[in-house]
Amino acid sequence: MEVIANVPEIKCEGLIEKSFNGSSQKKNRIQVSNTKKPLFFYVNLAKKYMRLHEEVELSALGMAIATVVTISEILKNNGLAIEKKILTSTVGMKDENKGKLVQKAKIEILLGKSENFESLLTAASNVVAKIAEDNKEEDNKASDVA
Repeated sequence: MEVIANVPEIKCEGLIEKSFNGSSQKKNRIQVSNTKKPLFFYVNLAKKYMRLHEEVELSALGMAIATVVTISEILKNNGLAIEKKILTSTVGMKDENKGKLVQKAKIEILLGKSENFESLLTAASNVVAKIAEDNKEEDNKASDVA
């Protein structure tokens, strides 16, 4: 589908990109699709963006709105993020098959780091490192027995 409304819709992964109207795109915006990447790709990307920029903006159109809400809830329920702002709107788009203008629902959720963000991520990475170490020890014991 082609964007008709004057709304920037360029996926931005760490760089400032130009939108259709020539304005700069936000560095911390993630445009979510429910068909292109798995859910936890976006969850992990949002964590990375919050680490770099203190906050992240998640946005989606149409059926991907449920995915954005789920990502937001995962981050909030794990104590990593706080909800700062939610915006909803509609965007006029041209249907490729029929050629007529259709309205698509749009959501934008702005999340900020929680007070515990850094300590929770550090604790999680320590657990992952411990599990990897334990697995390596078990593999070494198994190879010694064989």
